[in-house]
Amino acid sequence: MSVLTITTDNFREAVIDASKEKPVLIDFWASWCGPCRMLSPVVDQIAEEQDSVIVGKVNVDEQPELAAAFDVQSIPTLVLIKNGEVADVSVGVRPKPAILKMING
Repeated sequence: MSVLTITTDNFREAVIDASKEKPVLIDFWASWCGPCRMLSPVVDQIAEEQDSVIVGKVNVDEQPELAAAFDVQSIPTLVLIKNGEVADVSVGVRPKPAILKMING
């Protein structure tokens, strides 16, 4: 599955409603962020390989309201949403196995 671009306009449908069916992994990032550019290909791989999770990205420069709503202080930040609730948060670059463990418990 491809990565969704999450905005304030599609947040409810793409994250809250969708997370009742499958967990949603959100990658908070910015184009100027070096660590974000390191993590992005890993997040893209997970989106392509894992049917058990929906993967979306939030550009913090374009969606500051969403970053504030999740109290994102540092990027990259990964937030896992299950059943409309925050299930886990990870700040910084993580290896793929650590992200998969976050998703699968």
